[in-house]
Amino acid sequence: MKIVVLIKEVPDTWGDRKLSLETGLTERDASDRVLDEICERALEVGLSYADAHEGTDVVVLSMASEASTATVRKGLAMGAASAVQVVDGDLLGADMGLTAEVLAATLQRIGFDLVIAGNLSTDGSGGMIPAMVAEILDVPSATNLTSVEISDGAVEGVRLSDAGSMRVRAELPAVVSITEALPDARFPNFKGIMAAKKKPFETLGLADLGLDAADPEASRSIVISLAERPPREAGVKIVDEGDAGQKLADFLAENRLV
Repeated sequence: MKIVVLIKEVPDTWGDRKLSLETGLTERDASDRVLDEICERALEVGLSYADAHEGTDVVVLSMASEASTATVRKGLAMGAASAVQVVDGDLLGADMGLTAEVLAATLQRIGFDLVIAGNLSTDGSGGMIPAMVAEILDVPSATNLTSVEISDGAVEGVRLSDAGSMRVRAELPAVVSITEALPDARFPNFKGIMAAKKKPFETLGLADLGLDAADPEASRSIVISLAERPPREAGVKIVDEGDAGQKLADFLAENRLV
């Protein structure tokens, strides 16, 4: 079985997050660049299956800048057998539509039985890429899973909703996305880090995939305006002079909070 795990480099959630007021894009050097935690959990699902089933090939796939190579290699150090990275200057600022097209085209090129992704990245928080990729590939998808069970011909798991939980199942090939309910990922050890340097690492561009980011017939999202959020103003301070209750009630009513 060939399992492809979609991974993404994101700004560290513990660092500063900033948007460039000139381009509208995330300033990725404003903080440390790390492999998204939800992607690590997705990779752990694939690696755990591979540990128990000989002959399983786990591949990490990322669309990122050349500066993200070290982050992609972390996936190899964790245990993935090979990596594929799509690097192209025309992908700078790609929206979800273009991102899904690129990932789907790459998956068609390298082949897959199962694609595993995180449900929501910590930077863009779009949450639509797995479903969009499945739609383009015309394969079933099972999203937002809190548990995953992989068999030779199918994948199934539990999805939670406000009304309860449901068990969903999809025949392979398929795309699934997982939530943070899945176990934490393993840490790469020294042996894995050294082995990662010798594992296959393929770099592709748009030309290799037969795609054009400037396709006039494609619908793209663009940033048309951007403004920095103004500094937070001091709140209203209510001093109790015997009428604090009334003042508080009036404040809540004026702000439509009651």
